[in-house]
Amino acid sequence: MANWNVILNIAKTHLLTKIKQTATAALGVTFGIGAYITLVCFMTGLNAMLDDLILNVTPHIHIFNEIEPSKKQPVDLYTKLQNTFNVIHSIKPKQSQKRIHNALPIMNYLNKDPQVRGAIPQIKEQIFYIAGSIELGGSLTGIDVLREVELFNFKDYIIKGTPQALNNNDNGILLGAGVAEKMSLDIGDRVQVSTIKGDVFPLKIVGIYQSGIADIDNIQSFANVKTVQRILGEAENYITDINVKLYDITNAISLSKKIEKQFKLKAIDIKTANAQFETGTTIRNLITYSVSITLLIVAGFGIYNILNMLIYEKMNDIAILKATGFSGKDVQLIFMSQAMIIGAVGGILGLLIGLGLSHFIDNLPFETEALPTITTYPINHNPTFYVIGITFAMISTFLAGYLPSRKAKKIDPVRIIRGQ
Repeated sequence: MANWNVILNIAKTHLLTKIKQTATAALGVTFGIGAYITLVCFMTGLNAMLDDLILNVTPHIHIFNEIEPSKKQPVDLYTKLQNTFNVIHSIKPKQSQKRIHNALPIMNYLNKDPQVRGAIPQIKEQIFYIAGSIELGGSLTGIDVLREVELFNFKDYIIKGTPQALNNNDNGILLGAGVAEKMSLDIGDRVQVSTIKGDVFPLKIVGIYQSGIADIDNIQSFANVKTVQRILGEAENYITDINVKLYDITNAISLSKKIEKQFKLKAIDIKTANAQFETGTTIRNLITYSVSITLLIVAGFGIYNILNMLIYEKMNDIAILKATGFSGKDVQLIFMSQAMIIGAVGGILGLLIGLGLSHFIDNLPFETEALPTITTYPINHNPTFYVIGITFAMISTFLAGYLPSRKAKKIDPVRIIRGQ
């Protein structure tokens, strides 16, 4: 049975007598863990911010009535030509409306589905903005603004005004930041919108919208669903798009296929709509974790080298310990204890340094017109990273100490004393 008090006292003495080597080994762990915590917290926070820019405003399922050519042409229905090869040129789309037939019953049906967090309407229409002699082409979207805030964090993209102001004003418009800048407009001003039919309607600007994507902000604006229906001269059941938010994003693909089959509409899931973006996210995460693990492994090799040198310098001490009755296992435990003490001290200091640097970065100002709601650098303070950090520190120091300590266990004290 090992006497742990004696073993730990000897380990402590060895560490203190070679304080420079001990400090170097501990600092290797400290900076390895500190760099890991700082890097992984910053990179995952940055990735989450980039994901949110897309995912917050993208519905899990987008339902609309796609205008496309009929899959079966009249010639395909002619039975006498069934076994022939038919070539048809310049096929035109079939006559169909942009509106979704029975949109309100479909939304009610989807909102009762336990997988669905919310299904909300939109009306998208191409318009012209008119202010004085300036005329710009753009897009007006009719929304249920309070539900957009609830499901898609719409409030985060309103840099002036409030969602409630739009909800309470039937003649209000939320103007894109690019449009407002080009036309020198601000909250309280009036802008005229003209439909493609030539009808002109004056609307009051109650807010400014900025997505951070210039191509969108230069054309996009929002109004209440009822306002857009009135501008277009359509009934209350006129809806061109339905956006669906789910509780679990992984159900998007299966539910979109079910909706297409059931309602004969086009339903695009978020995975399909953002396939390229998701590939970029996967690669960024892969790079983040690869670099982080490399930092920890390098720290582990540093500890191994230092402990290896420490054992060669302590040959005489090992011989004396064995000559005075310590077994090979006791000697191994002494050097293993040294490694674990270095790992614990270095790991805890590394966590503190990582925590401090993460908070420092989190408070650094980060202001850009592309991201109006972000004021500081993004940091992901996930406790899991700290658990992984200290666990890896202990495992790496254990392995780094185990191999040299096996050499110490097998050392023959007689040969060392003779050599002296």
